Amino acid sequence: MDLDPTQVKKLSHYDDRGTARMVDVSDKSPTRRTARAHAFVKLPAAVIEKLPENPKGDPLEVARIAGISAAKRTGELIPLCHPLPITHADVEIRLGPSGVEIESSVTTTGPTGVEMEALTAVSIAALTVYDMTKALDKSIEIGDIYLLEKEGGKSGYYQRKAG
Repeated sequence: MDLDPTQVKKLSHYDDRGTARMVDVSDKSPTRRTARAHAFVKLPAAVIEKLPENPKGDPLEVARIAGISAAKRTGELIPLCHPLPITHADVEIRLGPSGVEIESSVTTTGPTGVEMEALTAVSIAALTVYDMTKALDKSIEIGDIYLLEKEGGKSGYYQRKAG
């Protein structure tokens, strides 16, 4: 893999030769770190109408629990992520006229941030909504997965700009 040498310094998951590696965070002090992420599942009106009758159970509550569970297992799912002691994880799901808005919040006191945990939580929650409703319609769309904000660590505070 040929990387621009200026980019290698910016991408901490690559060594000087451009080889992928897990970042060594052993010298970093544990600090409180938080992150929030977002996803949207676009559902046809007929699917939204049938949600209360779903024979598999309440898809939104199952998705919420799946997202929380996924946040705690991110280090097992994404090869170069560190396993972190999650001190808080939550997923909120709001049903709207065109689908489901999903938002996660994750906190740790550790040497690295929880952005990936927050993003994994909303992604798995969205996939769970799809799994639990796909029998009604296969055209369900998952999108708008992004980091809303993160706090803590060397890079400090980040908040996504609206739009």
